[in-house]
Amino acid sequence: MAEAAAPGLEPAAAPGLEPTVAAHAPPFGKAYTSYVMWLLLGVYIVNFLDRQVLNILVEDIKLELRLTDTQMGLMGGLAFAIFYTVLGIPIARLAERRNRAAIIGASVTVWSGMTALCATAGNFWQLILYRIGVGVGEAGCTPPAHSLIVDYVPKEKRASALAFYSMGTPIGGLLGLILGGLVADAYGWRAAFLVAGLPGLAFALLAFLTLKEPRARLARHAAQVQAATATFAETLRFLAGKPTFWFIAFAAAIKAFIGYGHAPFTASFFFRNHTAEVARLAEVFGDLLGFNLQSRGFVGLALGILAGTAGTAGALLGGVIADRFGRKDLRAYMVTPAVASLLTIPVYIAAVTVPSALAAFGLLAVNALLGTLWYGPVYATGQSVAPPHMRATAAAILLFIINLIGLGLGPLAVGALSDFMANTALAAQGLDVHACKTAAGAAKAVCAAEVGDGVRWALIFSTLVGLVAFACFWIARRTIREDTVS
Repeated sequence: MAEAAAPGLEPAAAPGLEPTVAAHAPPFGKAYTSYVMWLLLGVYIVNFLDRQVLNILVEDIKLELRLTDTQMGLMGGLAFAIFYTVLGIPIARLAERRNRAAIIGASVTVWSGMTALCATAGNFWQLILYRIGVGVGEAGCTPPAHSLIVDYVPKEKRASALAFYSMGTPIGGLLGLILGGLVADAYGWRAAFLVAGLPGLAFALLAFLTLKEPRARLARHAAQVQAATATFAETLRFLAGKPTFWFIAFAAAIKAFIGYGHAPFTASFFFRNHTAEVARLAEVFGDLLGFNLQSRGFVGLALGILAGTAGTAGALLGGVIADRFGRKDLRAYMVTPAVASLLTIPVYIAAVTVPSALAAFGLLAVNALLGTLWYGPVYATGQSVAPPHMRATAAAILLFIINLIGLGLGPLAVGALSDFMANTALAAQGLDVHACKTAAGAAKAVCAAEVGDGVRWALIFSTLVGLVAFACFWIARRTIREDTVS
């Protein structure tokens, strides 16, 4: 975290972990460290590309396999998240003792292969099974990566480094939307899964062959060897005395609930509520680009470029702001995400209520900038309240909470709320979302209108829980200086 807290409030070292002279000396030179940061960023981009490509394909999969929004939310959220979150902890425990580079390489291989297998799914349950496989593989990515990054970079650059890595979230989402939309337009949704799975194999090979485990070079290696005696229960007991950790965990979980909950239904929102305008925009931009651009490809490009680039800037900016102002006062690590959490609420509500699709895209870009500012401050704080030999496990616990609540419940809750709102309105017409699958004529028009309104209201109601995230971040600023150990 910051090099020093406010005067007179320097955090004490953890018992038994007194720093040596070279405790925070980088284990490798600047050139190789830079290469590692770019490699890990590439791995994380592929991680999110494979995870998020599903979002632009929701309407096509839903139509072909005759699914509901609730089923799509289950597939994109809870089914994936249960295995992703639960397996993250034992893999992190393994990462405390074993070669983290090898763990990351093996994980990339698994999730990339499972993404490609999604192209062969013939029904809902097969697709669920393959998405579970993606979650199993991705469980071995971020906890070891966070632990590696903290070992590779100086303490005073920790938030910036973790924010740089976290840019993989918006960049991967950007590429997933663009790649998925364009490939699906040309060859169908199955081909999009196949193409999305291929890049990960190259990154897996690079991780196996070129990523070095730095523990042997670190002066604090002796303390890290102590990991064999730091059980999961001991790590939990240590973190139990760090209220900052739990407040940031639940604040980030709420942010993830909103972000992951919105992701599978944002493209659907445009397809259902701005159908004619999106078709016109696709035609106009297709002419400008010189190829046949359909609605799905246009929405993928628009969401990917606008929200993806803004989200990338927000992730990087959040880390820079936290490191710069956190040098003087560690509370800056919490103020930044707190204020951003509050501002995103009116911006997002405006985005899904304006009558213009172009205006909606622009507002979503602002929302993406504000919505990713928390990455660096939160992940840096999560690592800084734990001693070195507990960091991979602390990262896994943090991600367990974030992803079980955010990824596990977000898409399912928004999907179920969308169906509920639509069914409430459709009931007056003697219809429901299941009947809409085969509706024709006037009934089909009624279904289109109510299903569109259903997803709009689901997005609005879910974004309001951001008030809870603001409160948790704001409370965490009271204890962050006392809880930071390294």
